[in-house]
Amino acid sequence: MNHPVRDLQGAAGTLRSWLAEADRVLITAGAGLSAAAGYDYGDEDRFQELFPALHDLGLRSRYLVGVPLPPALLWGYWAVHIDDIRFSTTPNPLYQRLRALVGDRDHWVMTSNVDGLFARNGFAPERIFTPQGDYGRYQCATPCTPAVWDSEPLVARLLAAYDPATGAVTDPGALPRCPNCGGEVQINVRIGPEFVDAPYLPAYRGLQNWLGTAPSGIRLLILEFGAGFNTPGVIRWPGEHLTRRLPGARLVRINPTHPETPADLADRALPVSADARQLLDALTASPPAPEPAVASRAG
Repeated sequence: MNHPVRDLQGAAGTLRSWLAEADRVLITAGAGLSAAAGYDYGDEDRFQELFPALHDLGLRSRYLVGVPLPPALLWGYWAVHIDDIRFSTTPNPLYQRLRALVGDRDHWVMTSNVDGLFARNGFAPERIFTPQGDYGRYQCATPCTPAVWDSEPLVARLLAAYDPATGAVTDPGALPRCPNCGGEVQINVRIGPEFVDAPYLPAYRGLQNWLGTAPSGIRLLILEFGAGFNTPGVIRWPGEHLTRRLPGARLVRINPTHPETPADLADRALPVSADARQLLDALTASPPAPEPAVASRAG
């Protein structure tokens, strides 16, 4: 493994040079990027603030997939969580800084995050591939159809019947059913084999075409933010494989806990031990002024 770089000014200088030399930029991102932007699923204080009833039950984070909650509690959780994560209209400064960093360079985004933060902060939606899904959609749990539906009206209906004191949706009629078969539904995120991936295939084909038709010797810069080992096959490993496959590619891995890069990538990989905010701060900071020369004096 290549040893992580902890000198942020030095890493920022290398990144500036690599950006200037790049023909194309692929931004890849995992949960660490959104955590750095203020959406940390493991933040217990924020969890207690949003979900006091669930906190009283002993739950401590938003990682609730597989927790056996009754439907009224489960959909109460989903409504508050998705409204907070996905439908906030407030611009996110970190994502906006990242968009400004890329500028007018030819770029794509691939992210395991399902919060829509890239599209909501200036990145072109048609150039964002989200293989894990999107909180902005829901689907039949069976599924009986490849159709998906906009979750924003559903969230609004659930919130109107939500009781913060109990954490439950109080009106059984507000709980969602499949518009096609009347069965149970789930948020359109990759939890199991029932995941409906049809909405994401056009972006997948677009990204594959962008990579597959790249001219020989293309200088591709992969900027990877906050992708660890929860689902390394989605973001982390594909970036490494792509760097190996394209001789002109470079990989910058920004990760405060798992920044290491494979030794065989050598000087085409830059492992930075920091989160996205820390690195962007270093990029925008003025480089240190050189030490003034000391004139020699004759004795």
